[in-house]
Amino acid sequence: MKKILQQVKKSKIILLLYKLLFIFVGFLPANKKLVVFESFLGKQYSDNPRAIYEYLKENYPNYIMYWSIDPRYMLNFTDKDILTVNRFSVKWLFILANARYWVTNSRMPIWIPKPKHTVYLQTWHGTPLKKLGMDIEEVHMHGTTTEQYKREFTKEAANWDYLVSPNSYSTTIFKRAFQFDKEVIESGYPRNDYLYVHNNEISIKELKQKFNIPLNKKVILYAPTWRDNQYDQEGKYKLDIKLELNQMKENLQNDYIVILRMHYLVANNMDISTYEGFVLDFSNHEDIRELYLMADILITDYSSVFFDYANLKRPMIFYAYDIEDYRDQLRGFYFDFEQKAPGPIVRTTEEVIRVIDNIQNGSLDHSNLDEFYQEFTYLESGISTMRVVNRVFANK
Repeated sequence: MKKILQQVKKSKIILLLYKLLFIFVGFLPANKKLVVFESFLGKQYSDNPRAIYEYLKENYPNYIMYWSIDPRYMLNFTDKDILTVNRFSVKWLFILANARYWVTNSRMPIWIPKPKHTVYLQTWHGTPLKKLGMDIEEVHMHGTTTEQYKREFTKEAANWDYLVSPNSYSTTIFKRAFQFDKEVIESGYPRNDYLYVHNNEISIKELKQKFNIPLNKKVILYAPTWRDNQYDQEGKYKLDIKLELNQMKENLQNDYIVILRMHYLVANNMDISTYEGFVLDFSNHEDIRELYLMADILITDYSSVFFDYANLKRPMIFYAYDIEDYRDQLRGFYFDFEQKAPGPIVRTTEEVIRVIDNIQNGSLDHSNLDEFYQEFTYLESGISTMRVVNRVFANK
């Protein structure tokens, strides 16, 4: 029955009726103090939208603010003292069409027409290493073609009124890849303000106690990205974790624990029961910023998480076992990753363990990090959210 209802909701007739209703409501006067937030397709209370929401709540309490949520992820929004509305519900249509502001870090459904009275603030969700939008030569994602993907992407980007950028490098790429010709707010990422405010022993200890992380162990955060071409028959992206956790446990369990943070598009749940006490799965944790603070070392691949983690100036390891395929076939990079990565690039679990040992004994080379920080984190200082809010919301 549930599948039948989902199919009915996705039918062309229902979508047409939703669109017509949305257009009708969109002609009504906007509520100038109504803001709708969404993060990662309604799955999380997180990221740049959360930072902006929290700033507005503290400094502009006269705004009425809703979070657009996927009801399958309702648990991520409970006990937060926030107003929520389920995506694609009739109430959601009315609130979205009546809102003065939309704030999101991902794309909205392509069939939704933006009302003229709505200001659409697109925060995006990462500094680009891998190619985006119109810069992707060949799209390998499920259920779309390269032409369709690019057409829908640029159509969506045309609705944005403001686009947040973390640095001048990203601004140049965003404008071209999204074909965006409106205002870019080059502010640093609002989500990273949290790292500057809470990067202290007291805050980190409180977080570890909150999540039952042993205080006598160092934390390794493993946060890889997804692969566009790895999905099942239903189009859900699959997890194919290549890090040998047995080896990691055998060599590191006395001094470390590992926190896993898989990409939000990966659908699979992992069975980590055999690594109890050493591996913790925080993939569905509401916001990665807390994991950054607890982590002594980041292991990633091509995920943009390393640009954010760099603000903490802690060691990073790049486990890039498929770098040739990812770089040359699947996505492509905007710069020479092997030359510019702010940490060693390795291909095997044995190499990962060896680098961790080097970090432990203080022999890891940090020679190229200052140049990296100056290019990518120079705007980050704890006031990025204020910059964005002052431009979009203040005195309006």
